[in-house]
Amino acid sequence: MPERRTMPRKKFSYYLMVRDDDTQKILGHLVEVSPTGLQLETSEPLMAGKDHYLRVELTPELADRPFMIFIARTRWCKMSDIEPNLYNVGFSIEEIMPDDKDIFLRILAKFGK
Repeated sequence: MPERRTMPRKKFSYYLMVRDDDTQKILGHLVEVSPTGLQLETSEPLMAGKDHYLRVELTPELADRPFMIFIARTRWCKMSDIEPNLYNVGFSIEEIMPDDKDIFLRILAKFGK
């Protein structure tokens, strides 16, 4: 499959949990981030093309609130090459509040490698 990403992703060096804000179910954790998207490692596959309200749990060193919520669209999902019981899922950020975007970019700068 040809590369369609316009912004390079960085490996994420910090364990940051992500939930589905509608169900409060843990979806997975961040493994790669870019200014316009992210990749999660999940225990279940997610359908491509679906919008999710993602809730990212924050720590005091990242922000002055416990979480942020934004809309992200599943772009692809594939089984992990390393762990066959895990899935790698790519998302594009579709809608995010300006304050949350600042937090997201700060997280990217601090923990993206």
